[in-house]
Amino acid sequence: MRKWTLIVLAALLALSLVAVPSYRSASAQGGEPLKIGLLTDLTGALQLYGVELQNGFTLGLEYATDGTMEVAGRPIEIVVRDYANDPAVAATQARELIEVEGVEVLVGAPSSGVTQGLVSIAAEYGVVLMAGPAAAKNLTAELFEPTTFRACRNSWHDALVLAPFWVDAIGPSYVQLAADYAFGREEAEAFDYALQQAGATPAMDTLYAPLDTTDFAPYLQQILDSGADGVIYIWAGATTIPLVKQIQELGVAEKMAALAFFNSNEFQLAFAEATIIPSDGFIVYHYTLPQTEVNDWLVARHKEVYNDVPDLFTECGFANAQALVLGLEGAEGSTELDALIPALEGLQWEGPKGTYTMRAEDHQALMPMYAVRITNLTDPEFKFYELLEEIEIADIPCEAGAERSSDTLDCTPLAERAQ
Repeated sequence: MRKWTLIVLAALLALSLVAVPSYRSASAQGGEPLKIGLLTDLTGALQLYGVELQNGFTLGLEYATDGTMEVAGRPIEIVVRDYANDPAVAATQARELIEVEGVEVLVGAPSSGVTQGLVSIAAEYGVVLMAGPAAAKNLTAELFEPTTFRACRNSWHDALVLAPFWVDAIGPSYVQLAADYAFGREEAEAFDYALQQAGATPAMDTLYAPLDTTDFAPYLQQILDSGADGVIYIWAGATTIPLVKQIQELGVAEKMAALAFFNSNEFQLAFAEATIIPSDGFIVYHYTLPQTEVNDWLVARHKEVYNDVPDLFTECGFANAQALVLGLEGAEGSTELDALIPALEGLQWEGPKGTYTMRAEDHQALMPMYAVRITNLTDPEFKFYELLEEIEIADIPCEAGAERSSDTLDCTPLAERAQ
């Protein structure tokens, strides 16, 4: 089996702080409550992911504070807002959280399109944003702001897991169908780069469809006509279900190979009768995979509090909470940027999936991913997968800008390096 572990190309070094205006006039004192604004999707297309984020972040704070829900003597209060998959609503809520509610840190969101707006708002007000599970790579690259940190995976993690073995497993050509919003476009771009570096070639340009698409037949016919050896589906949310059903109905899976990124448990159950699910694929997180003390705690506590197991993006919320608490401890409870940003840069900690490292250069964390084989969709405890390999993602491209480069890591955007 191909070895998928990636070589470390960069050491983490703290970078000089970029000046960002702070909305607050003075740092809060010890003992004052710390309000954290959590923006998530509880009623929109990504609501399942939104619940996972909220549950994970809440339990992550509990774990990281040893159950006290205090950091550096400051009681923590989470103020939750549901933006219902509407970027304009999310932007309004973020401003109100800061100006009216007095939150000092923002967290979110499941949607990459929404999170793009949060990146600029957090920078404008001078507050730290803990981003995720939005995976668009540009959040810590092209759109980089010193106020953005992400303890969750991004598009590069996905691409660098799949690309190294595509040609051997599938063939030399590929076609992509992606949701036409920030996540889909960033993911497709990362796959294009990584696959072509691995020797694969696109049979045609990526097909983009609106996230609310329910009739996929025109797109699937183009895929069938492309002549590609395999297809990559880059999709998220509830409309994944009609996509999977139509792939089966039109016989696409019988004529063209696919490698899957497996989804949240409820979505996988919705595919139970769809024979097109590949037997092997990749997943960001599943509660049965990591063999760590932190994950053991998360699983047990999640069952106790929510009467359910953690799901796909629960880990992301949990890891973001851990990083934030560690940063606040290092900053002695201050959320002022000159204290909190250096405290977060270069952090390394043990989370649900193992060791996480927050790169100082682009504020993107590195962490493992998983190759799995789906064995069933009937287990009452969602034990669907056999672990094939835990894949260490020890390096991904840094594109936060040449000025963010360190002695060991070049952060010049890839497009500029090619010129």
